[in-house]
Amino acid sequence: MSKSANKQYIIIKFDNEQYGINIKYVQNIVRMQRITRVPKAPDYLKGVINLRGEIIPVMSLRNKFELEQDQFTDKTRIIIVKLEQGDMGLIVDEVREVVQLDTSLIEKNNYDISSEKANFLSGIGKSGDELISLLNLNAIINN
Repeated sequence: MSKSANKQYIIIKFDNEQYGINIKYVQNIVRMQRITRVPKAPDYLKGVINLRGEIIPVMSLRNKFELEQDQFTDKTRIIIVKLEQGDMGLIVDEVREVVQLDTSLIEKNNYDISSEKANFLSGIGKSGDELISLLNLNAIINN
């Protein structure tokens, strides 16, 4: 009998949908703060923040997914993730919770591969009765 492994994901929300980010990438979660705009940057790249002396680029997931503009509230957060390309801040509407997902129950992405947004998802996880779209951070940052 094989044992299935669990992975922890931070559940975030934007555009009334829940998404999961593998916790191994998450460095920090900070409140929304002043973002310094970078000239001629793509629309989804909102600018940079200074976090304890470190300059970190900040991206809007809403803009990257071609959704309506961010509406900042007291629940808006910037999730600092560490990837091969370096640190990146991701603006999300809300951080919900940390959940354990059974990796044997994660379904791989079966979307139409020609869809660019489909590449932003690595699969679908199940937590209780809820389905959670799992973000492929490397694809989001690289595209």
